[in-house]
Amino acid sequence: MIENDTIKLLRECDAGIRMGIDSLIDMLEYARDERLRSTITDSIGEHERLESEVESLLHEYKDRGKPPSPMAVSMSHIKTKMKMMSKKKDGKVADLVTDGCNMGVKSLNRYLNQYEAASERTKDIAKKLISIEKSLADNVCSYL
Repeated sequence: MIENDTIKLLRECDAGIRMGIDSLIDMLEYARDERLRSTITDSIGEHERLESEVESLLHEYKDRGKPPSPMAVSMSHIKTKMKMMSKKKDGKVADLVTDGCNMGVKSLNRYLNQYEAASERTKDIAKKLISIEKSLADNVCSYL
């Protein structure tokens, strides 16, 4: 049971990290303020470092991970394009980033509860990702 829950939680972290990286890269296109761009770029780096750790563990379990849902990716891109039609770009970027972070935190907490038999190392990764998401949401609040 531990290995099964561990793999499932790692897959969800993998999908969430990939979705986060893709969304943040999209946001860079619209962010104007250099400090906001730097905050987003730094967070992409944090996500990428954690993604390497997740991929390494998945490899140990001989698993390929889980790509984000194609529907979620499509909806994210559509929402981004629609919100970015306004003139106040940095505010909209912060709004979308905050929404994404909040959805990620909510999902990850649900998966932590669902896969409670996962290894402590895997739970720590999920908690680290939650921390990264909360920190990013806090860091962009001044642009809302």
